[in-house]
Order: sequence, then C-alpha cells, then structure tokens
Amino acid sequence: MARAPAHLPDAALLRARIDPGGRLAVKVTPGAREEAVTLADDAVLVKVRAPADKGAANDAVIALLAEVLGISRSQLTLLRGATSRQKLFAVAPD
Repeated sequence: MARAPAHLPDAALLRARIDPGGRLAVKVTPGAREEAVTLADDAVLVKVRAPADKGAANDAVIALLAEVLGISRSQLTLLRGATSRQKLFAVAPD
C-alpha cells in the first residue's frame, strides 16, 4: 500500500513564520505515522516518519522544510536542538 503524501502548507504562510533574523523555530514529532507541517497559532509543528536515531529525524525535517519552502537543503542550517524536539533553523536568504 502506498504512503499518503505529506500534508504541507503554502510556502508563503511558512515564510511568514521566519523571524527578521532568518530563523525558524519548529517543534518536531519523530516516528510519526505521516509526514506533515502544521502551522499552529504559536508554533510550527513538523511530523516526520524517521526515528530520532543518529540524526535521521533531523535530516527528514530539513528535507521536509526545504520542500515546503521551495529551497535546497543546504539553505537550512540547524542552529539549536539537535537532540531536542524544539529546534531552531537558520534559513538562508534567496
């Protein structure tokens, strides 16, 4: 059985959550049943199928955020939260 595609918001809505310093804070749920990016009132919630093991979930979060934003993975840098569910990313300007 094929997996359902990820639930992704519009790129402009996610870009609006990037602060003036080019940082994006997210809350991650590793090992989720489906991949999704949800824009809650106070947070960006990212669900990935990858487990929180040896950076697999971090890599999956970077790939998913890059897909939503329409940028390459190299334009996202994990600043804080490598082993935490609360993560802070730097988004390179276009």
